Amino acid sequence: SAMPISNTYKQIGKKVSPIDIARKIVEKVPKHPMIEKLEIAGPGFINIFLSKDYGLKHLSTIFERGVQPPPIEKKLRVLVDFSSPNIAKEMHVGHLRSTIIGDSICRLLEYLGHDVLRINHVGDWGTQFGMLIAHLHDQFPNYLIQSPPIGDLQAFYKQSKARFDADPEFKKRAYACVVKLQSFEPDYIKAWQMICDVSRKEFQKIYDRLEIKVIERGESFYQARMEKIVKELGEKGLLEDDDGRKIMWGEPNVGIPLTITKSDGGFTYDTSDMAAIKQRIEEEKSDWIIYVTDSGQATHFHTIFKCGKRTGIVDPRKHRLDHVGFGVVLGEDKKKFKTRSGDTVRLTDLLDEGVRRALEKLKEKERDKVLSPDELKQAQESVAYGCIKYADLSHNRNQEYVFSFDKMLEDKGNTAVYLLYAYTRIRSIARNANYTSEKIKEIAKSTTISLDHEKEWKLGKVLLRFPDVLLKITKDLCLHHLCEYVYEISTTFTEFYDSCYCIEKDSSGDIIKVNNGRILLVEATALIMHKCFHILGLKPVSKM
Repeated sequence: SAMPISNTYKQIGKKVSPIDIARKIVEKVPKHPMIEKLEIAGPGFINIFLSKDYGLKHLSTIFERGVQPPPIEKKLRVLVDFSSPNIAKEMHVGHLRSTIIGDSICRLLEYLGHDVLRINHVGDWGTQFGMLIAHLHDQFPNYLIQSPPIGDLQAFYKQSKARFDADPEFKKRAYACVVKLQSFEPDYIKAWQMICDVSRKEFQKIYDRLEIKVIERGESFYQARMEKIVKELGEKGLLEDDDGRKIMWGEPNVGIPLTITKSDGGFTYDTSDMAAIKQRIEEEKSDWIIYVTDSGQATHFHTIFKCGKRTGIVDPRKHRLDHVGFGVVLGEDKKKFKTRSGDTVRLTDLLDEGVRRALEKLKEKERDKVLSPDELKQAQESVAYGCIKYADLSHNRNQEYVFSFDKMLEDKGNTAVYLLYAYTRIRSIARNANYTSEKIKEIAKSTTISLDHEKEWKLGKVLLRFPDVLLKITKDLCLHHLCEYVYEISTTFTEFYDSCYCIEKDSSGDIIKVNNGRILLVEATALIMHKCFHILGLKPVSKM
């Protein structure tokens, strides 16, 4: 601050040097337990030195209380809308980004102590169900008595779509089925439920593999609420007629309006999103709503937010709304990620490939010779799913990212493989000294963490930044900050471990001495890394 203040004096005709101002600032700063000393450097910069005692006090609480989140001003009800695949279609790599980023945001906000509602806004309503039900009637006429064996819903969808595009008679029947479904006719509802169930089971397999918890609440949930919102917007005079469509502007004649009803009276995504925002604020009592979708939908959501404010549903003083956008996933050729035949990559195939490649990687490192079959399987899944999640989260979500198993599975640099392995090594230090976590807790009561060596203190300072990093993410909802942080812990730990012995052994490999203060620093590092992994959705293993 000294330089700008000196400039301000200059503008009013007084000459005060930045160094003199810096001296005055240093004199006036009251003593604080966080600050060891203040020093003036260069033309008037003030360097602030963190107090080791303060650092020690904060790091030592880990052993009795665990890794604590930073305190929050108020516990909020947060609704996170993520994943959101479409019924009757396979989950693809675009859904993967929304699922991974959404889950990680939920994990962070849950850890901070907020009340988080994880919502999967699946596409389970609309015209595509007309053609699927009409096709079901033709293929399995006795579907009401005998459950139809639809194993491959994707193929079933393609067949019905081909008929819909080619056969005007079928198209007509498909539209009639939509009307009957939306009027809640029991036989049509049953057909719809059957189709949804097949999809739901497929989605659940993926969520189970990635350990994702989410509550399904599809567009169909809002059907009656859509009718109400259309009426309400009409009564408030917020709808305009546009060639038979009913539209609503976020700001009068600025940007693109929402289409609240089509010219045939049907509803659109805009209708269900307006009904959803109303339900989420008025019925769920959400303080904060986060939508995780690709960046292509940013304009749509900003219009929804503006319309929510215009209707009076959203109160900017009370409600926080965020659209968490992300870039597209590219293949190694820098084009949109597709299979060789040009199809969208199915998520199940992608996960299978990850598991296969992870095993190859572990065998290449001859891990199969030292791990039991059970340990090998755990390490394989930890690496496979960990590398897919981490590759996504470690990129700034606003940018597109290149999906490459070769890069993900590298054991050097900021990758899941490197970090999971680093964590396993850190964990093995105490194990080599025959220290259990109970024994470490016991030692912590009478021994302080060692922070005397410059590399110990450097690591200690990185660990102390954990709460700051989390609070930063709550502002921009970018998880790559946490990935950069956990990588920094790991590289700083390596510097410490190379310079400071924790266990001294004699020539025959017997332990002569264990430095307990350093073992505590090692344990604190492992606990904070573990918490970072939990937020990122990674599952470290004790042996790799």
